[in-house]
Amino acid sequence: MKAVSPPTRLILASASPARLKTLRAAGLDPEVIVSGVDEDDVVAPDPSSLALKLAQLKAVAVAADQPRALVIGCDSVLELDGEILGKPDDEADAIARWKRMSGNTGVLHTGHCVIDTHREVWLARAAATQVRFAHLDDAEIEAYVATGEPLGVAGAFKIDGRGAAYVSGITGDPHNVVGISVPLLRLMFDELGFVWHEFWGTARS
Repeated sequence: MKAVSPPTRLILASASPARLKTLRAAGLDPEVIVSGVDEDDVVAPDPSSLALKLAQLKAVAVAADQPRALVIGCDSVLELDGEILGKPDDEADAIARWKRMSGNTGVLHTGHCVIDTHREVWLARAAATQVRFAHLDDAEIEAYVATGEPLGVAGAFKIDGRGAAYVSGITGDPHNVVGISVPLLRLMFDELGFVWHEFWGTARS
């Protein structure tokens, strides 16, 4: 596709501070508009499809009222022993989940949807990263959950926070574990005809 000029606005349809921080570290500075999509009633046949569907719903909800914008929607879920895990319901759920995760390996799936509202074109892609969790005893699990960090994130852990000490290794893109795969996003921009580095330092309007 022939390269096209960057749109007037770059928008991140996510409330995640980690996603915004990751994009800013990569040279982009989007404005944030939260979609308000209710994730609880969304279903899909597998983790990758669910992450994609949620990302699309968020991007579409925000793009509807934003002319001449490039909207990025993302969502993540953890696959553990074949089960789809989003955000834990409460502390008890997070503790029970971490007892399963301890010494185990999961796959973090992140869906990405990019919509060019001016040309009315879009793409959706998913990325998957294998995450190996360290062995934790009950005291470590309870102390981590008590910080509150695991409660608001998919998989009940943050690799860019206190949870980093409890991830023993990953296979795949580390950015994807934070919730947005920067290498994949660059390829999606390219497929839509945009040059990634032309978004560096993009000012909010």
